Amino acid sequence: MPNGVPASEVQKNFGAYHDKALREPVQITKYGRETAYLVSAETFNEMWASYRKALRVGDLSDAEMNAIMQAEVPPEHDYEYKDDPEPDQTSSPTLSR
Repeated sequence: MPNGVPASEVQKNFGAYHDKALREPVQITKYGRETAYLVSAETFNEMWASYRKALRVGDLSDAEMNAIMQAEVPPEHDYEYKDDPEPDQTSSPTLSR
């Protein structure tokens, strides 16, 4: 992505940057630092649809829990925990109670 556009420039020429955002995200800067992006509605909706939210297990429905329980790992991603290397005991954090 090319260098960002100063917010003041976007404000002065919003129509042009709006049109550009329909083709590609526009990086907006303030005092030379990236602060925002102007994107098309299509890009925003794609991003929002792929946004993952964390839930507590207790918030899942029975149907969702059943779907998780029925899920299988594809063979190309399957492995046994015993194949994992042992963690380095000297650098692993410990919990104190």
